[in-house]
Amino acid sequence: MSGADLIVVVTGSIAAAKACEVISRLVQGGHRVRVVATEAALRFVGPATFEGLTGLPVLTDLFAPGAALEHITLTRRADLVLVCPATAHTLNRLAAGLADDFPGALFLAHDREKPWLMAPAMNPAMWAHPATISAVARLREWGVGILPVGSGRTACGETGEGRLAEPAEIVAAVEAALHRPVRRLRVLVTGGGTAEPIDGLRVLTNTSTGATGAGLVDHLRRMGHEAVWLHGRRAVQPAAPGPTEEFGSFADLDAALRRWLGGTPFDAVVHAAAVSDFGVEAIESGGVVQLPAGAKLDSQLPLRLHLRPHPKLVDRLRTLSLNPHLRVVAFKLTNGASPAARAEAVGALLRRARPDWVVHNDLASRGADGAFPADIFGPDGTLARHCPDRRTLAETLERLLADAPT
Repeated sequence: MSGADLIVVVTGSIAAAKACEVISRLVQGGHRVRVVATEAALRFVGPATFEGLTGLPVLTDLFAPGAALEHITLTRRADLVLVCPATAHTLNRLAAGLADDFPGALFLAHDREKPWLMAPAMNPAMWAHPATISAVARLREWGVGILPVGSGRTACGETGEGRLAEPAEIVAAVEAALHRPVRRLRVLVTGGGTAEPIDGLRVLTNTSTGATGAGLVDHLRRMGHEAVWLHGRRAVQPAAPGPTEEFGSFADLDAALRRWLGGTPFDAVVHAAAVSDFGVEAIESGGVVQLPAGAKLDSQLPLRLHLRPHPKLVDRLRTLSLNPHLRVVAFKLTNGASPAARAEAVGALLRRARPDWVVHNDLASRGADGAFPADIFGPDGTLARHCPDRRTLAETLERLLADAPT
C-alpha cells in the first residue's frame, strides 16, 4: 500500500538519528509523514531536519496556539502511528496511560482499529528491567505492535539487546501493518506446549517449540489480518508485532481461551498448542502425599506421580465463542505411525471435535533442515492439501479461512 498518512513519534534517544532514515524511506515510498517530536528528541535532531524530510512543521508542544485538538485530529487522519525510537521512558509512560505530553495524548486518543507500532531503543539493562518488561507486555495486550530490538554494541558501549531495529526492518513492518486484504480475518492462534507443575521447580511438559503456530501468526499479520498469539513459555515468537499472551499450565490456557473467545468475535481459532493430556493430581514422596507446585521435592526419595486426564480443549472451542460461526482448525501429531494409524487418529479427532479442518503431522517426517510437512484434511476426512513446509501450510490455511463462508 502506498500514499498512507503516517505519524512518526520521535523520542529522546541517540537512535533518533536513525529515525531520520526511516522517515526518509517512508516519504520516498509515497507516504505522507507528520513528525511529532518530544523536547528530548529535539536535543538529538533539530526540527529543521524533520521538516526538511517531510515538508511539514514538527509538532512538539501539546499546548501551542492552534494545537489544542491536534492530538485528536491527527490520529483520526492517520492510517498508522510509529514511535521510533521508543525509549524506556516512553514505553512506561504510555503503558501507564499518562497523557500530559503530545505522545501520551496521541496514544489515548488513537483509533485502536488502526496500527500503532513502537520500535524500542535503549541500554540493555533498561530493556531487561522489570518495569520495561511489564510495560511491553501491557502494550502488547492492548494490541500495540512492539518491533523486535536488535542485539550487539549499543551507543553507550555496552553489548546486549536493546538496539533500534534497522531502518529497512522498521519500514518493512510499517508496510506490512498497512496492508489490508479484501477480507480481514480475526484469528486466535495457540502454539507451544503446556507445563504442568510437579513441585515449585519441576514441570511435566513436552518438546513443542510452537514454530508452526508462530509461523502462521507471522504470515497472517504480514498479510494484514489480526492474529492473537497464545503461546507456551518456551515457544518461539513471531517477528511481526501484535497482541500476544503467554500461558503455562493447562488451566492457564483454558482460562485464556475462555477470556479471549468470550470477549472477541474471532472468525477462526487455529489450535496448534501441544496440550498436556494429563495433569498432576498428587505427588507421593517418601510415603507422604502432597499437592503439586509446593516446595522443592527431595531428589533422593522415591517419587510417584498421580495423574488425572485433562478434557480436550479443542472439543469446546465453539461453545466458548461469541461467534456462532467460528471456524476451528485442529492439529493432530503422530510419531512414526502407519498410514492406517494416521487416518484413524485424524478420523477420531474429526468425529469427536468436529473441526472444519485437521492439520496432521508425523514427527518422524520432520526433516533435518527443520521442514515439517503437513496434510490438511476436510471435515469429511478427505485430503484437502499436502503442505511440504510450514510456509506453505500458513499460506494454505489463510486461503481456506478467507474463502470460508461467514
